[in-house]
Amino acid sequence: MAAWDADGRRRASQVGGVVVPGTATMLRGRILSTKRLQWKKPLWWLPLFAAAALVLACSAPETGQVPDEWQQAVDRFGETLASDVEQDGVGSITAALARDGDVLWWGAYGWADPDAQVPADRGTIYRTGSISKSVTAVLMSILAEDGTVGLETPLQDLVPEITQLMERPPDANPTLRQVASHTAGLEREPGLPDAAAGPIETWTAKILESIPTTRYQTSPGTEYSYSNIGFGILGFSLERAAGVPFMDQVEARIFEPLGMTSSTFIIDGRLQPSLSVGHANGPEGEVNTERPAIEHDGRGYKVPNGGVYSTVDDLAAFAAGVMGRGRPPLFSDAMRAEVLSVQTPESPDSGYGLGFSINTVDDRVFAGHGGSVAGYTAYLLFEPATGLTVILLRNYNRGRTNLGEAAGGLLRSLSAS
Repeated sequence: MAAWDADGRRRASQVGGVVVPGTATMLRGRILSTKRLQWKKPLWWLPLFAAAALVLACSAPETGQVPDEWQQAVDRFGETLASDVEQDGVGSITAALARDGDVLWWGAYGWADPDAQVPADRGTIYRTGSISKSVTAVLMSILAEDGTVGLETPLQDLVPEITQLMERPPDANPTLRQVASHTAGLEREPGLPDAAAGPIETWTAKILESIPTTRYQTSPGTEYSYSNIGFGILGFSLERAAGVPFMDQVEARIFEPLGMTSSTFIIDGRLQPSLSVGHANGPEGEVNTERPAIEHDGRGYKVPNGGVYSTVDDLAAFAAGVMGRGRPPLFSDAMRAEVLSVQTPESPDSGYGLGFSINTVDDRVFAGHGGSVAGYTAYLLFEPATGLTVILLRNYNRGRTNLGEAAGGLLRSLSAS
């Protein structure tokens, strides 16, 4: 937490064992009120925010230590994030580097809540967007190992309502594997106007309402076709297969075994103080906090494909569980090979596995996923061969940092060291 001088300047802060000097003169009271500025172009206050931006750089925490040969690359990474967040002048980024689930370095930059002047820190909670798809596919893989489902189980066996899908190709019968790899042929979103709105408790009803308004755009198994509604239906199918609510299964089979105590689909009183405020910012600098706030109460069918909240530590543990390194493995080596192998037909080396993007660069294989929802963006990237993982979480949509490029650049530089 920043300390303040009598004249309103931020003093040096003791964070993660490192003294971080104050970066700018700051005003007492609020820096700005996003509520008063919703969907208005920021003009006069941008220089004020830039001058007053809180930047906390945290390194070498108690859980790990960055090897000397990596320190320069990690320092550059953190300095770039700090500069980007200060220039963006919107919210915060929390980032971490981990190995086998143990955090070696973390940094938090900017405000988790600008109105209340709450700085981001290691435990700040963000929505993860489509990283939720990775969680859903991992649950599917766990259930496949215990015999509840099979990767080749036809989706129609669990959700016969998919016969209502529009423009169905002859003999189309997509499998769970195909849905989890975006090769089922389904379009990105359903045609239902309010599919992404409504209380979280009614998400399964929204799935059933959405199915008749969803089209096939290719035949199953023929090409990669990214589908949010496909992953929504996949999560629903796992609930039916196990006879246990989807969110409860994720909690019991993934979050609890990995100690992901700050990960959830529903923010309760315990986690609320750590939740960052989402900022849906537009290309002209306009900022909206109402829409992200509304989505905390419900986002229609978008639970299996976009409902997970998490922290950098929890996502490091999740990646370790997937890799089977440093945390209880979530499945066998054979299943891991399925999950982290390219399933899409376009390229044998790079594409989409079961819930993860897979990329091969100079004979190094990287897996991960990005995420973007109203007011939040996220990226998780890991290298199974080394156990290295980079996580970036941000509470605004548009910014100078390309999260995927930043994560990939850091991991590649460390792998080459």
